[in-house]
Amino acid sequence: MLGAIFTKDDRKRRKLLIITFSVFYFFTNSFILDEFMGHYETPAIRESAIQGKYDAGIVLGGMIAYDHLLVRVQFDRAVDRLMQAVALYRDGKINKIFISGGSGSIIEKNVLEAALLRNYLVKLGIPDSSIIVEKHSKNTRENATFSKPILDSLNKNGKYLLITSAFHMPRAIRCFRKVGIDVTPFSADRYSGPRKFVFDHAFIPNIYALEGWNVLVHEWVGFIMYKIAGYI
Repeated sequence: MLGAIFTKDDRKRRKLLIITFSVFYFFTNSFILDEFMGHYETPAIRESAIQGKYDAGIVLGGMIAYDHLLVRVQFDRAVDRLMQAVALYRDGKINKIFISGGSGSIIEKNVLEAALLRNYLVKLGIPDSSIIVEKHSKNTRENATFSKPILDSLNKNGKYLLITSAFHMPRAIRCFRKVGIDVTPFSADRYSGPRKFVFDHAFIPNIYALEGWNVLVHEWVGFIMYKIAGYI
């Protein structure tokens, strides 16, 4: 766009404008984002498809910010991970809710997400005895490695659901299986869904699609780096 604005060559200006608007349209098209997300995200399943009862649902953090002024947690859209776990617990699909996540912040190292979420669940009426926390991990790799000894101490042959965002699941499930934790995926917080052949969804630019691309590219890069590092 800047090149188109400052160039004095009319042909070059037209070419740069076409490229600019083509790229803008591609990355703000919700239908295109859904297609890419749908191929990467781990598909979600119905709760009714869960066979038997699991010892715990492992919920991965990354869903809150802490408001020091109001002294309370503030949730983002990834809180669907936690809400799905609560529903599974209430419906008798999991015996316990296992929350893994410490502080991913360089500044607020004492804001331990799992501990805050435990307190929140207790306020919602979940018995403290039904909640297990791992509150020191800072990334997905540490979610798995720090959870392993805790889970082994409870039941080495336990049956676990892994509950995280659908876009995060491909990397997360490989991290857990790499350290020897056999988990069944239960995807939450999906970006993609059934194809929608609706005019505004398929043709009208949507600025929120850029957020989805930011998430997807972050996961692609994370997956590649974890693969190179041998974490998955």
